[in-house]
Amino acid sequence: MSITRRDILAGTVGLGLAGIAGGAFLLSMDRGASKAAALSVQDVLHDPDNPVLGNPKGALTIVEYFDYQCPFCKRGHSMLTRVVDEDGDIRLVMKDWPIFGAPSVRASQLVLGASSTGEYEKAHSALMATEAKLSEGQIRQVLRDGGIDPDASLAAYRADRGKWDGLLSRNSAQAGELGLQGTPAFIVGAKIYPGALDETGLRAIIADARAAA
Repeated sequence: MSITRRDILAGTVGLGLAGIAGGAFLLSMDRGASKAAALSVQDVLHDPDNPVLGNPKGALTIVEYFDYQCPFCKRGHSMLTRVVDEDGDIRLVMKDWPIFGAPSVRASQLVLGASSTGEYEKAHSALMATEAKLSEGQIRQVLRDGGIDPDASLAAYRADRGKWDGLLSRNSAQAGELGLQGTPAFIVGAKIYPGALDETGLRAIIADARAAA
């Protein structure tokens, strides 16, 4: 199944799952008349370097491409994590896609660095609870207020920079190949949902994904 950017922008679309040998699947994306590329389900849903919230062994995966300065991402985050926690069988993969400038990039770097010190969820939650626009000074203060040393987080990021920069690069490349136009954008099961979701819509999408599995 070939999916165009117009299909994605029009609303919810399937990712064009096609079975291949070994039980793997490909996400067939239309990148224009000259070239077609494919992303595997494993690439998108199970990047080994991406921290995971919720239940790491959950049967259903929800992916959100987000930015720490995106107001819609932050407005819906507490609802998203509450629904995931109440469900108990969902892996929540937050894919950093820092598209709102240098503060967004620094926020992602510091929170990913905090992952190396075992403080990812605490750092991530603290920044997602802020107002939309952030300066680097504000980012550092929010982390300090949350009990996280921003200098230690930055040092941890730099010590493992190849891993974290590679993850950010893959996230950006995936967003481009999927035709995403901005944040937030969700993948639930095998469908893309561009734009913000309310609780009723999210619960319906989760039910649909399970019914289709």
